[in-house]
Amino acid sequence: MSADSPAVRRATIADLQSARDANKKFAVVTAYDRATAEIAEAAGVGAILVGDSLAQVALGDESTVRIGMEEMLHHVAAVVRSTSAPLVIADMPFLSYADEAIAVSNAGRFIREAGAGAVKMEGGAEMASITAALARSGAPVIGHIGLTPQSALAEGRPRVKGRAPDAAEALIADALALEAAGAAAIVIELVPTELAAAITARVRIPTIGIGAGNGCSGQVQVMPDLLGLLAGRPPRHARPFATLREIAVSAVEAWRTEVEAGIFPGAAESIEGDEALRSALAASSAGDPSGRGARRS
Repeated sequence: MSADSPAVRRATIADLQSARDANKKFAVVTAYDRATAEIAEAAGVGAILVGDSLAQVALGDESTVRIGMEEMLHHVAAVVRSTSAPLVIADMPFLSYADEAIAVSNAGRFIREAGAGAVKMEGGAEMASITAALARSGAPVIGHIGLTPQSALAEGRPRVKGRAPDAAEALIADALALEAAGAAAIVIELVPTELAAAITARVRIPTIGIGAGNGCSGQVQVMPDLLGLLAGRPPRHARPFATLREIAVSAVEAWRTEVEAGIFPGAAESIEGDEALRSALAASSAGDPSGRGARRS
């Protein structure tokens, strides 16, 4: 950047609130490394979630509970280093916010060591005291209600939340409790469209939907689902906007074929020495008394 170029301001959680207040929809996408982070920023996405979904879509685990703090710190820091403008949100992994002291300590690590601008943790009204502790500490915290993937060990197969009236009322109460405790935003996952819209209307902070219809303040999706990078069908709430897996497989197949045929690397991908080097190598080979320099017939 030249001395005359204006400094790029990184977005903060306040920018999501400003968008919500202006009734302006916003996009959030997951990223886990330089490649995905650069794609997100180049596409104009203003907020990146380094989600614990990386356990599944990048590391091959069956559940998000398999990833811990050190791995998450590693990936959050990579995304921060690889971008300049988006807000980077760190997903608090399983058991990293089991009580107030642990939560404040780990949130502090995400912000101080990795450079995150906010943290996200799962849970409803039962997380109000921990949310309040984080807010008091100065760590912007985003709640997460509805389907909470870290509960998979206890709940089993993912299911839509809030279908029944009493369950819907409980989720509304969760959202209000988190807001009152100081949450800066709330992710709403896998709930009926009408319920997510009702929650959005009841709270004053931004809501971020995933599988929750179009009534939320913003939307979040998992990058590999958007790009069609993984084998198999994506979740129902996701829509691939590209089929990059097919393109990537074809590209690697073409490269492999050229390697096996002796075509790659060609002149364009190789470094050619000058005449002096060639002469020196020829002389060295001819004068090698061991015979190692030139193959004997």
